[in-house]
This record gives sequence, structure tokens and C-alpha cells, in this order.
Amino acid sequence: MTVPLQPAPTPPTAGGAPAPPVKFPLGWLLDHGAPPIQYRAIADVARLPGAASDPISALPYGFLPAVRLALSQSPEGEWGATMLSIGRGDKFEGIGTINAVRRLLEYGWSPESPPLAKVRRLLFRLLAEDEDPAFLFEFGGKPEEEEMARRGRAMLREAAAATLAQAGYEADPRLRGAARRIIERINTYLKSLPVNGMRPAWVRVGNRQVLPAEATPPSMYAIMMLAFMPQFRSEYHEHVERLYQFLSQPLPRQESVQLVGTTPVMQPHLVLGDLLPHRNAVDADVPFALVWMELLARLGFLRRNENWSRLFERFLDDRDRLGIWHPHKGLDSPRSEHPLAWACYPLVDERVEGEARWADVTFRLGLIARISGRTIELI
Repeated sequence: MTVPLQPAPTPPTAGGAPAPPVKFPLGWLLDHGAPPIQYRAIADVARLPGAASDPISALPYGFLPAVRLALSQSPEGEWGATMLSIGRGDKFEGIGTINAVRRLLEYGWSPESPPLAKVRRLLFRLLAEDEDPAFLFEFGGKPEEEEMARRGRAMLREAAAATLAQAGYEADPRLRGAARRIIERINTYLKSLPVNGMRPAWVRVGNRQVLPAEATPPSMYAIMMLAFMPQFRSEYHEHVERLYQFLSQPLPRQESVQLVGTTPVMQPHLVLGDLLPHRNAVDADVPFALVWMELLARLGFLRRNENWSRLFERFLDDRDRLGIWHPHKGLDSPRSEHPLAWACYPLVDERVEGEARWADVTFRLGLIARISGRTIELI
């Protein structure tokens, strides 16, 4: 149910001063944004009364790319033979099932819509901790690669949990059980780190340092899962506080490589510290930076951290007097190949031109501000 627009208490900034209201150009987005952005601007940021009723609620379902994506689903509920692959082109070729579901949710489709209802059983099935090779998807391999398969199952389990949490199934006991096992593993790992610094521990293999096989640092999917489970987080507040301290630490210089059995394997989905330490990191991948800031905001971390708050304010400073964002440098629309950002950006047709190019980022900034508890000033 959509919540009517109500002024939220204005949270203090990391420095202690009240945060000013954030201008949100709703009228401009309704003129220039794609239907999913129009709907979510009304329902998720402005939170206007009646946003869940027709015809506003029908906006996402008339958007051709979303319809094309929904129609590419197989009768069994899957999209292709993978789970985590990103789509290519306007026909979403090669898209994995989890990213397809996340994309439809970002488009504003209801979890009860036919495509998402059809795939729900499969996502819950991935939460089970068993060894059925039929549910390994792209991580299926030779029978002797048991350790690699175990890591693949763990990654799919966390990605499925994150997707189900985003779809609103926080109260489901199957998701809560999986979330409890995930956060306990992460917490056990974080508690094993030195108190002063909470830096990852490494082992030397040949001429490189790698994470030991038993290490269980948080993954992007685990963090996304927690971001969409506020009640669950409150029950594990000490674990979440320890996670905040870890995510605030500088990234190590070592690559995210971990022993899987006796083989060093890249693990880019693992988070080993602060992913947004400075403006250069933000400018290098604006869509990912915004998606990560949204997750930090949902976790309640964004406004606590002075550096992250300052980086978000820099984004707000790049808007014009009407609240419309423009690139800090150049005139090109930001792009990203990051798998976490792909499902969220862009929500407009990639071939769009003119002022509509800035609708995605303008909307996302308003969403982050709303989630952070900032007062939204509609213009």
C-alpha cells in the first residue's frame, strides 16, 4: 500500500546540523521520464495519495522494454540458463533470471504480477541449503569441483535472498531463516578480525595474498538483502553495527581473490571495505555509486558517515535550480557494466536524447533523499 505524502523528520547530517530539504522536480520528471520513472517518482519519492490506483499504477506495465522483458520469460519461470548474467541490447539477450526479476521490480512491477509470481517458487527454492546440481545454473561444473559448486550455491542463495527481500517478502520464514544464516556467517567472520581496524586477514599463495578459504566477508547481495529487511536488521542490530564499521574501513590494496579449495579465484562480489572513498570512485561509475548509496541509505549508514554524506551532497550540488541533475563533466549519459547497477540503470530507453537523459539520476537522487529521511520539496 502506498503511503500518503507526509513530511518526515529531518535527520541531522553527519556533522550534526539539520539537513536541508531536497528539491524534487516531479513535474519535470512526469514530462521527461519514462513511465517507470514517472510511476516511481509519484509513488516512491513524492508518495502522493492514490498513487497505487489506476491509471498511475498502470504506467510501468505499458513500458515496451518492460513488456519485452516479461514476455521473454520461459513457461517454467526462468530467463535463460543463468541467474546472474546481465542482459545485452534492448531484447535483454542472455539475461539471468535474478537480474530479470530485479529489473522488473525496478521498473515498478508488482511482485504479484504474473511473471514475478511465476518465478517466486524458484527463488525460494534457491534458498534451500542442499546439493541438488539442477539448481547450480551457471555454477554447474564437473562433479569433482565440489568446493566451487558450494561457493556457487552460496552466491545464488544470497542473490535470491536479496531479490526476495526487494520484492517485499521480509516476513516469510524461509527468507528470514536464510537471512539469519547469512548474517551469522558474516558476523562470525567480522568478529574474528582485529578490533582496531577490522581489516581482512590474508594468506600468501605463491607471490600473492588472498583471502583464506574459510573467510566469509559480506557480499554485495548480502548487503542488498539486509538493506530491504528493516525489521530483521533491528533484531540483529549489533551485527549490523559491526557491518557498518567494516564497510567504513579503507579498501585493502589486494584484489578480492579467495582460495576455493587450493585454487585462487576472483570474488568481485565480496565487499572488503569502503567502495566510495572519494569523488574519483564516484565519477568512475556514477550508476553504481548511486545504487550503492541507495543501499547505504536503506541501511541507515549514509547519513551516519561524513564522507558518504558529503559525496551525496556533491551529487545534489550538480543539479540546476529546478533540481535536475547534469553531469559534473561532459554531456554524455553515465554508463555502467556493474552487475549490481545493471538492473537499476537506466530505466529509460538507452537511446533517449535531450533532457530526458538526466531523468534516471534525477529520480534516483530523490529516492535516496527520501529513504534517508530528508524532507522532499516537490517542484
